[in-house]
Amino acid sequence: MSVIVKAIEPKKKYIREYVDFGIDLYKGNDCFVPNLIFDEVHTLLPSKNPAFEYCRAQSFMAYRDGKPVGRITAIINDRLNESTGRKEARFGFVDFTDDQEVTDALFSAVECWARDRGMTEMIGPMGFTDMDREGMLVDGFDEMGTMATIYNYDYYPAHVERLGYNKDIDWVEYRITIPDSVPEKMTRISEIVMQKYGLKIVKYTSGKKIKKDYGHALFHLINETYADLYGYCSLSEKQIDYYIDMYLSILRLEYVSLVVDSQGGLVGVGITLPSLSKALRKSRGRLFPFGWLRILKAMHLRNDVIDLLLIAVKPEYQSKGVNALFFYDLLNLYIKNGVKYAETNLELESNAQVQLQWEYFERRLHRRRRAFRKML
Repeated sequence: MSVIVKAIEPKKKYIREYVDFGIDLYKGNDCFVPNLIFDEVHTLLPSKNPAFEYCRAQSFMAYRDGKPVGRITAIINDRLNESTGRKEARFGFVDFTDDQEVTDALFSAVECWARDRGMTEMIGPMGFTDMDREGMLVDGFDEMGTMATIYNYDYYPAHVERLGYNKDIDWVEYRITIPDSVPEKMTRISEIVMQKYGLKIVKYTSGKKIKKDYGHALFHLINETYADLYGYCSLSEKQIDYYIDMYLSILRLEYVSLVVDSQGGLVGVGITLPSLSKALRKSRGRLFPFGWLRILKAMHLRNDVIDLLLIAVKPEYQSKGVNALFFYDLLNLYIKNGVKYAETNLELESNAQVQLQWEYFERRLHRRRRAFRKML
């Protein structure tokens, strides 16, 4: 039978089926790491995700013989389009079987939806904002993913390119080997930078206190730092409140490093987290009945992999050695706690300044992902 594509009603029951398909498709794959199901469901529900204040979206599912064979979401970020002057739609949350008829039907649906709303180009995979997973994996299919990144089968890029999508940008990711001690050069630079600019490293043991003291400042710093990066859209106050409540109270705070100036103003932040990849795989993205316990163990028991989720430094302090302070602070903790490897988050292949911070470490580029663009 031919493929049928249906628009998904934005209700929890239907969105949950949509999310489940994106996990079930990878059953038996040793590298796929699911998102937390409740998190992805909330991201796609207008009643939960404050990004719908300025975004429009429609999710679609493809069926053959009554069984799901693909999914995709079309997104228009009106705030970003207003700031860039573009008429750009995004596709995201995309998964499909290795079947040309399925991809033809899915992408036809999102492209028609975008054209009907006046859009002239489509990019993706992207989410509503930079806080969502983005970028299609094009190299590194035999490497286990992370909680912050998309994993997809190796046939995905060829299907997208066949439909007229071309490379727009690439992101790269590194696997870093944790050294036996803090490099002497890093220690020396860090101490000079702190003395020269009157900076200090601040640590917290209370989630409530870090939220109270620096919660909003942290996300305003992210907005300021990432403002000119590819596809970035500033988070609204409602989104900031949403992410503060969701994330800041669950971090392992010894792995969070804040750098402040002499007046206590936030200059930079480094947020790292013990890898949850294996825990999320075992629980298939579910918190119950035992997913929460696996995640808790991964967070607080011995874990030899750390995820470098986010580093942000105020523009006026960039290229002044501030990035070294985060590792000057955190490396001894990693070594003491038996961490052997660190996974970097996405960084643009052209961002030499970011990649320069890994010069102290043995590393290998082990994953590459891509954003595609097509004129409609």
